[in-house]
Amino acid sequence: MTTRSLGSSVVLITGIMAAGKSTVAQLLAERLPRAAHVRGDVFRRMIVSGREEMRPGEAAEARAQLELRHRLSALVADEYAREGWTAIVQDIVLGEDLPRYLARLRTRPVYVVVLAPSPESVHRREAGRAKNGYGPGPWTVEVLDRGLRAETPPIGLWLDSSDLTPEETVTAILDGLDAARVLEGGDDRVPAQEGSTGPGGGSPRE
Repeated sequence: MTTRSLGSSVVLITGIMAAGKSTVAQLLAERLPRAAHVRGDVFRRMIVSGREEMRPGEAAEARAQLELRHRLSALVADEYAREGWTAIVQDIVLGEDLPRYLARLRTRPVYVVVLAPSPESVHRREAGRAKNGYGPGPWTVEVLDRGLRAETPPIGLWLDSSDLTPEETVTAILDGLDAARVLEGGDDRVPAQEGSTGPGGGSPRE
């Protein structure tokens, strides 16, 4: 079933690992009549040798590679939108990386959706996945969840998708597009945070 077109626009879907970003982004793209799914992690995996993964402390090379990945996905999204597609970008864009990412986009309008299921829900999803996003190492569900909720500006539509199926999450996104819209035609600045929807899809961050 398709829904109304969003035209030439960019929808950024972000959240921590195993929040459901990839599945939701794909389903959202399938619900729209003309959409492309831009997977941010593809650009990370394109680096064959010399890849540095992000870890606490942010080594300079790892940070540079993350910035490159974000620049590339923003460029690709803009190109799809310029040709009349709705670009659904899916990546982990947390903390101050979120407003930085929005500043890279030239397309208008831009929508931001932050998937924020509970840590318990993320643990369940991680256990049911074929791939292990966390594994041994410094990043845990709890560490990333704290970074999401404490350090990410409350921009766009935040959805607690803990009890939602992927299909229900897509419906909630389509129903909440007004809250998700953060940049309109002619806007050159990242929106002020106080007008955004905070965690849980209710009020600004508490």
